[in-house]
Amino acid sequence: MNISSNFDGGKIKVVDATNPQDIQLSIPNDTNSEHFQWFYFRLMGAQEEPVKMRITNASGASYPEGYNGYSAVASYDKETWFRVPSSYDGKELVIEHTPEFNSVFYAYFAPYSYDQHLNLVHNAQLSPECELVSIGETIQGRDIDMLIVGEPAPEKKKVWVIARQHPGESMAEWFMEGFIGKLLDEDDAVSRTLLNKAVFYIVPNINVDGSIAGNLRVNTKGFNYNREWAEPSIENSPEVYHVRNMMDQVGCDLNLDIHGDEDLPYNFISSIEGIPSFDERLKNLLENFTESWKASCPDFQDTHGYPKNEPGKANLAICSKHIGERYKCLSLTVEMPFKDNNDLPDPEFGWSPERSILFGESVLQPIYSVVDNLR
Repeated sequence: MNISSNFDGGKIKVVDATNPQDIQLSIPNDTNSEHFQWFYFRLMGAQEEPVKMRITNASGASYPEGYNGYSAVASYDKETWFRVPSSYDGKELVIEHTPEFNSVFYAYFAPYSYDQHLNLVHNAQLSPECELVSIGETIQGRDIDMLIVGEPAPEKKKVWVIARQHPGESMAEWFMEGFIGKLLDEDDAVSRTLLNKAVFYIVPNINVDGSIAGNLRVNTKGFNYNREWAEPSIENSPEVYHVRNMMDQVGCDLNLDIHGDEDLPYNFISSIEGIPSFDERLKNLLENFTESWKASCPDFQDTHGYPKNEPGKANLAICSKHIGERYKCLSLTVEMPFKDNNDLPDPEFGWSPERSILFGESVLQPIYSVVDNLR
């Protein structure tokens, strides 16, 4: 029996794997950071044998409450990810499973690899509506990929969509796969109409280095990108630096920042009520966007979510708040669950890549509902 994680996005430390019924594991810290929560590893040699795996440091994770009511995901082919029995006692996360095959992967959520990312952006550029550009380099020298969808024109709205500031929130890039695919569908009337009215600037993974490293929250220098927007730097947060510079060059009328939430088992948005510039115009745009998404997608709701910031009290270092204030535009953080959507639960798969893709497709409708009133 062998456990390994030496691959793209892999993260685990083996404490003791001699007894299949008492495998002891721990999650290493993010690179140059105290954060940890994401895990992803491969078990070999336990076919048809019940195994019990204990993540012994779960209570010290960044969001230990995220393990309450949570079930890990497993896959034999890295395409179908299903939930396996898991429990959290306030100290350890215990995963129990009897593998049907000799090799099986376990993860905190279905991973989205760098190869998948490259396939996503390169397939997108095959559309006549889409251009793939590099706007700079990551700390480790990888391209910062951006898709420009639609023909730029002065009268068109500028819509930005970015994902995976927190690299362990892999559902965000599954969301982007659905969103990009739907936007480039030449037979879709909403997409065609939107591209007549707007240009989309899309960054499917803004933290590639951290994703490959298997980090939850930070890049490989230990910086949380969602706290870097007020003063980004090439040295510590080059992706944020280059994206914000591009926004300054082309403008921004609507911004969506795609995330995952460890604890709340719902899809929701966090908005900009607390920025100094929040006014009646932004309030109406927010209400129209929210009501349209609720009406067109039962997976979205606004009953459960984060507390709203008091007027003028928003943290302007956070992406959606900073962009909303900087460009006086509607700017939203979109959150999806690591667990399941409790309004429409799925015991076998929970919240999944497939549902994240469909949720990404669904966001075009609320964008369509507000695009004429953006400025």
